[in-house]
Order: sequence, then structure tokens, then C-alpha cells
Amino acid sequence: MDSPRRLRSLPSWLTSQVALQGDRLVSEALAEAGVRKHHFTVLTALAEAGAVSQAELGRRLWLDRSDLHAVLNDLEREGLVARVRDESDRRRNLVQLTPAGTDELVRWDARVEAAQDALLAPLSAVERETLASLLERVVAHHRG
Repeated sequence: MDSPRRLRSLPSWLTSQVALQGDRLVSEALAEAGVRKHHFTVLTALAEAGAVSQAELGRRLWLDRSDLHAVLNDLEREGLVARVRDESDRRRNLVQLTPAGTDELVRWDARVEAAQDALLAPLSAVERETLASLLERVVAHHRG
């Protein structure tokens, strides 16, 4: 049975449906590589920002301290991140991406891109760019 027409006309409902499908596709693509989305998110953040404190990383990604700790343990065990002493403040550690982490992120990026292609399959390249631009505007507006 289809969802009620009134719901299908609401942008908030439509974006939540797209988000659910996108989440499923990305999660499945990463699961095939034996990882979860939080693993990908952490490596992506480190690749973009460089070495950061664990607390800053958690704030940036909105990850609970214990969840982040578990993810970092997984990634460190695989040699994808390293915790190193912060030279400017010897009391804290920084988390940094390792060369192996950079290589693995390239592989994970390809999987996530394939998931994006599957999600947006009915759209042309121009429509995809337009959709992304409009969604970025809405997100930016609500971030304040």
C-alpha cells in the first residue's frame, strides 16, 4: 500500500524517505567491506581536518564519547588511525589518519559513491547537482 498522498507531498516526509534509503544503501555498501558508517565518518573527518583531539572529533561528528572510543579502537586495531601525543599540549592525545587509513578511505569512498549513484539513479547529472545545492542551502539555513 502506498503512503497517503498528503504525506507524499510534504518535503519533510520525502527527504526523510530519501535519507532512509540513502542510509540503507551506504550502510550496506560499507558492510560489504566489513565496516560501519561511523568508521567511514571518522576517517573522512580526519582526512579533511587532520589530527584532532578525540574530544574535538566527537563534537565535530556528534558522536557520544563511548561510541567514538569504540570506533577509534576498531580503527586503531586495523592500523587506520593512531593516537599520538599532542606536542603543543602533552596532556592530551591527538587522533590522526595513518597512510593505511588514507588508502582504506579511498576504497570506502568508492563504495559510498556507488551507493550515491544507486540512490540518485533516476536523476541526471544536472538534477543531482541541483538537488545537492538545494539541500545544502536548506541545511545551512537551519544550522544558523
